[in-house]
Order: sequence, then C-alpha cells, then structure tokens
Amino acid sequence: MAEALLATDLTLPNKRIGKVRDLYDVTLASGDEALLIIATDRISAFDVVMQNGLPGKGVVLTQISKFWFDHFASEIDHHLLSTDVADVPGLTDAQRQALNGRIMLCRKTEVVPIECIARGYITGSGWKDYQNSGAVCGIQLPEGLRNSDRLAQPLFTPSTKAVDGHDENISFAEGAEIVGEELMRWLGEKTLSLYSAARDYAGERGIILADTKFEFGQIGGSGEPILIDEIFTPDSSRFWPADDWEPGREQVSFDKQIVRNYLETVVASGEWDKNPPGPALPAEVIERGIARYLEAYHLLTGEHLSL
Repeated sequence: MAEALLATDLTLPNKRIGKVRDLYDVTLASGDEALLIIATDRISAFDVVMQNGLPGKGVVLTQISKFWFDHFASEIDHHLLSTDVADVPGLTDAQRQALNGRIMLCRKTEVVPIECIARGYITGSGWKDYQNSGAVCGIQLPEGLRNSDRLAQPLFTPSTKAVDGHDENISFAEGAEIVGEELMRWLGEKTLSLYSAARDYAGERGIILADTKFEFGQIGGSGEPILIDEIFTPDSSRFWPADDWEPGREQVSFDKQIVRNYLETVVASGEWDKNPPGPALPAEVIERGIARYLEAYHLLTGEHLSL
C-alpha cells in the first residue's frame, strides 16, 4: 500500500485540518453546497498526532461509518450523501486515486453543541469516576461493580467541548440549559436507542460495543437533528472481542490501543513526554494496528476490505 496519507492539499475552499481529518467546502454539480470530509491515515494519541500514520486507517473508518449509516437509514436521517470520489468536483485523477475510499460528501448542518455518549459497560473515565464517587457523570450506580462490567441499563452521559478543546462531562440539566429540555430529551432517547441496536448487532458478531459517542446536526439550525460525523467506528467507540471479555481488568480493544501501549513504553523510557511532536511509529506497531481495524470491519460487515 502507498505511504500513509498524512495531509491533503486540494484547491477547494475553506480547508480545515483536524487531528486526523481534513475538511473542505464543495459545490456539487446540482449547485448544492456540501461538506467534504477526508479521513486521513494520521493517528493521534494523548491529543498528539504521530509523525507517521496507519496506512489505510482512513479508508477503514470511512467504510465502517458508511456501513452503519446504511444500516440505520430507515431509523434516522443522516448527513452522508456519497462516498464516491467521482462526485467530488475539482479533483485531478491523481487526487481521486489517492482519496478513493476515504471521503464522505455530506450535507452541511449546524452542529448541536452536545456530544452524545452512551455507556453500556463501565470503563475508561467512567470507571475512574465510579472508583472516586460511586457514580458516572453524576449518575449513581450500584456498589461492587468491577472494571468493564456490563451495566444493567445503558447510560446517556453527555459532554460538551471546553474552551481548550477537551471534552467536559455535563449533566442532563446543564445540557438542557444549552439546547433546551425537549431537544436534550430527544438526544438522550435517540443516543440510547441507536446504541442498544448497534450493541445487539455487534454482539451477534463477536464484538462487545462497550460505549460510543455521536454528534447530531440540524439543517439550517432547526428541525429534527440528523446523524453527522462518524458513527460506531473504532475511533468513536470501544469495541472489545467478546470471547476475551473478562470483567475486573482492562480489555483488549479493536482500536489504537496497540499504538497507545507502544507509546507508554516510549514515555516510560524518557524518550517522549506526551507533548508535540509525536514520535514515529515502528513498522511492527503500524502493521499490528491496522490489522485490528481491518478485523473489526470484517467482523461487523462479514466482508474483507482490501487496502
């Protein structure tokens, strides 16, 4: 496979660069305005982008999102218009070849400023909260839970972006002050409904969907929200192999855990302090990392993805 796509330089307006994605504005042949989202192969950990990426990671994430958008199309509207590079105006043949499989052309929306998180298992920051207070994001839980235990009922734990760009957990009431109680209630119900359906689907295919996060947007800033961003990918969710699940410890996961584990050894050796720039990843970590993403795709869709 070609070297990882670490940056794009297209002659399209309003370029925005995130940690792992590039965004542009485009005008479609129909005259409609759309958003072009490019999932690059960049990889970040501890809020730092590494010097090299996982070749093909952006393709895998795009195709997993497309699968889920199609899967839930009858239940909720979404922003995805096309994943076909031929639909992107103003690209050269070489650019289309480089971007094939990793783009989403999407309807433009006004983003609802609430990150919608569903937790079906107690892990990550939720586990830390529980150890300190017996609660997760202010929701009291039974005593005696272990790390990675399944919760009796999934939790809706919203967050919002703080000034410094990090997620900040908020209560339902705090969210209602931002977007209104009616919309907040809709977000909670839809988040838990989608999560529960996806958890059951993944569970039948050997994957535990421990938690996930969604974003929603509104066309013109009003009306019923639609799903935006990516959904149920290893970067927006915790996927665990069901046959390896064992409460009481951290779980193996289908994401960049392999990269994080390697970086922890680099930090322990004193070679990196978790500040930019990030180190380069060795070939073995890259190969094992992308293999986990591909395995998740295969288990979820039943198909093999060629990179």
